[in-house]
Amino acid sequence: MPDILVINPNSNELVTEKLRDTLSDLESVAAIECITMSDGPFGIESGADAAIAASLVVERIGNEHYRDACVIACYSDPGLRESRRLFETPVFGMQESALKNAAENDLRFGVLALSDESIARHLPYIDSLELTDALAAELPLDVSVEETAVGHGILEKVIATGRRLIDEFGANAIVLGCAGLAALREPAEQALSVPVIEPVRAAVLDAIFATAA
Repeated sequence: MPDILVINPNSNELVTEKLRDTLSDLESVAAIECITMSDGPFGIESGADAAIAASLVVERIGNEHYRDACVIACYSDPGLRESRRLFETPVFGMQESALKNAAENDLRFGVLALSDESIARHLPYIDSLELTDALAAELPLDVSVEETAVGHGILEKVIATGRRLIDEFGANAIVLGCAGLAALREPAEQALSVPVIEPVRAAVLDAIFATAA
């Protein structure tokens, strides 16, 4: 059974607790440990936050050489490329896994982001993955990481904005662009009637398949 570390690069333990809950059904096929970076930003909502998180993630993965794989549970994938360059441990980023999963299944995906600032950070990364042609659009929920973790009124925003991505931009799959939204995959999918991709789960599944090969 593969030993997989899921790193929440922010210091919000509530986000990590939600990840544990939503990944618990995979514990029969992998040993999954979810941790919180207690010295990270409370929410990763800016380029500066992402830079701090990247440094912390790389340092932590460098100390996890005994793991079969590590997953970075932040949609900006902070520290992913540097970790892959420096370490032999397989490392998976949630945005990369989610978007590649969607594209490989011929889905035209729409992304739900926290804010316009998040979108400005994500679009060049999507282009670097050569997946821009598969992107229908990315729209902001105009919420914070903390608000996603607490959850009040967030599902309604996810459904309303997800419906816009489908009706106005032609998306036939929705990507939840923040780890704090992880618990909303199933109710959002039921409401929207299209696949809703939860990126941390996508990255963990990639890690399981890669380490089982």
